[in-house]
Amino acid sequence: MKLYLKIWRQFDTSSKGEMVDYEIDNVSEHMSFLEMLDLLNESLIHKKERVIEFDHDCREGICGQCGIMIDGRAHGPLKNTTTCQLHMRSFKDGDTIYIEPFRAKAFPVLRDLKIDRSAFDKIITAGGFIGASTGQAPEANSIPISYETAEASFDAAACIGCGACVATCKNASAALFTGAKITHLALLPQGKIEASKRVLTMVQQMDAEGFGNCSDTRACEIECPQGVSILSIAKMNAEYTKALIFRK
Repeated sequence: MKLYLKIWRQFDTSSKGEMVDYEIDNVSEHMSFLEMLDLLNESLIHKKERVIEFDHDCREGICGQCGIMIDGRAHGPLKNTTTCQLHMRSFKDGDTIYIEPFRAKAFPVLRDLKIDRSAFDKIITAGGFIGASTGQAPEANSIPISYETAEASFDAAACIGCGACVATCKNASAALFTGAKITHLALLPQGKIEASKRVLTMVQQMDAEGFGNCSDTRACEIECPQGVSILSIAKMNAEYTKALIFRK
């Protein structure tokens, strides 16, 4: 395939960026989207031009680092698919593809398609953990958890922190990410001891990082590659209200 690419180029956070046109030929439909960018970068190296920088790690749809906007959609046109797992058979010969970084005040562009997601790390650091005694692991059957509760917790824990929810939200809200991290611990016995402190500190940190408010458009749920439900946001709000009421 031959493709026409319009890619956001920006040297650093303080520089002004712009869309730059590229043409690429001999693209196999079996290539992943990132492999297509690798092929383009090889041609740029041969021309002694600066390569296009983008984040990636596992390339298996697990880590979430690869997230970019493709034709205005986070991770591209396929549902529940990360950018690295998107293949070029989803496009046609002669297509023009717009490629941009995730855009949000809390996700400053570092260079080209690379963004700074450390705001998510700060939210996790604020309370996304549990205190546990060291030593031998307890007997698994000593803490009974229903199947339904375990599955609901696992569904929330599936969030990979890619930032697609923020990038696709008109308010750049991190409510789905934060809600997922709060929900998966709040549902389990191990997370209940610190539940009130956790939700208060994590929501406070989310606001401090400059994310917007949730207005329940559900765009985050639609674009989430792991299909995390907005019920996590409802659970976060319920936990937050309860923590405020019973706060000492």
